[in-house]
Amino acid sequence: MAKQAVEGEFNIDPMHQFEIKKLIPLDLGIVDISFTNSALFAFIAVAATIVFMWTAVSGQGLIPGRMQSVAEGIYEFVRNMVRDTAGDEALKYFPYIFTLFVFILACNLLGMIPYSFTVTSHFAVTVFLALSVFITVTAIGFMKHGTHFLSFFWPADAPAAVRPLLCIIEVISYFVRPVSHSIRLGANMMAGHAVLKVLGGFVGAMGVLGILPILGVTAITLLEFVVAILQAYVFAILTCVYLNDSLNLH
Repeated sequence: MAKQAVEGEFNIDPMHQFEIKKLIPLDLGIVDISFTNSALFAFIAVAATIVFMWTAVSGQGLIPGRMQSVAEGIYEFVRNMVRDTAGDEALKYFPYIFTLFVFILACNLLGMIPYSFTVTSHFAVTVFLALSVFITVTAIGFMKHGTHFLSFFWPADAPAAVRPLLCIIEVISYFVRPVSHSIRLGANMMAGHAVLKVLGGFVGAMGVLGILPILGVTAITLLEFVVAILQAYVFAILTCVYLNDSLNLH
């Protein structure tokens, strides 16, 4: 019995935390539009961001408080990132990139709370975000340059003999963007939480030696906070890079 109990402690399913659960089942014909735990935490992330920003700027003063300083710091950080990466012309799209950044950041940090749900660990979410960026920057490219935007795929400075090959490579790399954009965010968030779950399961099973996985969990938790912030930044900076390509055809 004791042996079975110990073995049971190692019976850990690190992927169970990513399971989608229906909170309010709702079927519209053949379409399932149920309200899930993923939708709930996405709404919580949006509501928390709105409340934080509203509270931070509602009582502005010459000497900013802590919340106002954080809100203004995030605003300036994203604004400078957009301007430095894509130029002053890209600042008109700053609200879109700022919204992406704070939403992903809020979802990532919310997922660090025990027994919460990490919305950005699901590829259905990250693929939607990446496709929205892909479609948006492509539309901007065509609206600004018209059919001349297609010259982005034709390296005119390259030798004529290799231009067709380079054109194929450019087209493939362009359409692969939403794939890499989405997988990078989803895979990083999923991997870290899965490792935390596995190490947490070893704490009780190792008895007094459980201090070792506790130290590991602590270290990885701190690392995951860094990853949560870093991945929001990476998603936003890549969006700026893609926007720069559409605006300037670089």
